Amino acid sequence: MANSEKLGGSFRLPGTEITVYRMGYGAMQLAGPHVFGPPRDRAAAVAVLRAAVEAGVNHIDTSDFYGPHVTNQIIREALHPYPEGLTIVTKVGAARGEDGSWNPAQSPAELTRAVHDNLRNLGVDALDVVNMRAWGREAVSTEPIEEQFTTLAELQRQGLIRHLGLSHVSAKHLEEVRGISPVVCVQNLYNLAVRGDDALVDRLAAEGIPYVPYFPLGGFTPLQSSTLTEVAAGLGASPMQVALAWLLRRSPNMLLIPGTSSLGHLRENLAAAELELPAEVVARLDGIGVAA
Repeated sequence: MANSEKLGGSFRLPGTEITVYRMGYGAMQLAGPHVFGPPRDRAAAVAVLRAAVEAGVNHIDTSDFYGPHVTNQIIREALHPYPEGLTIVTKVGAARGEDGSWNPAQSPAELTRAVHDNLRNLGVDALDVVNMRAWGREAVSTEPIEEQFTTLAELQRQGLIRHLGLSHVSAKHLEEVRGISPVVCVQNLYNLAVRGDDALVDRLAAEGIPYVPYFPLGGFTPLQSSTLTEVAAGLGASPMQVALAWLLRRSPNMLLIPGTSSLGHLRENLAAAELELPAEVVARLDGIGVAA
């Protein structure tokens, strides 16, 4: 399995003492089908988390609305007491209905409850990083998030949250909250084929703020591209490894959180950090992307 020193290098979150390896782990897939209910094999989910940390991963992305509650409870079972240097990033702003639906949970009371749910289920006194997820199932909403971010900043002042980030947001949202509390990361939809955030990635890189692409491998519909398939075959790698390696090369502030419930896929994902992409290959892959 990949050595921790080779997990794409490291990146320090701005204004913090937190340094993480650029290849992290996303815990969403540890829940049941459609990110709802318990996993089919809880022991396997625990094993994947432990293997990731043993391989050097020190950045885990989660949320208490995965399951709901299930994913954080599995993280606690697998890793608590948490090893020194492990950073767990969670997010709030949504909730799950009894039918598995995804619903907004953006009021001060709902955000406060979500923070306490994360604290309880992760078994910690303070959350390392909490991302405020702006509501919107597909396109990023244009609605302001100042009130929501202010609620989280107050919980931060109370000592329940150490640092704040943003998720599913625009550059306008970033400007809106700058005066409330520092933003230590931005997590948005971005991958080899969906490139609408190109300008934001570059802007954040210039400011030293990490950009964390969710669905780095295409999400519920995996990336499909004949160019990607051909490039991967030529490199003796899988298409998903190439897609991850491209993201690491795309910008030095890119932190990856590919998720899996499979030990085999975990090993493949981590090994992508060691994959070298020649310049001509990068040029071919760049041509896949579309602004969306």
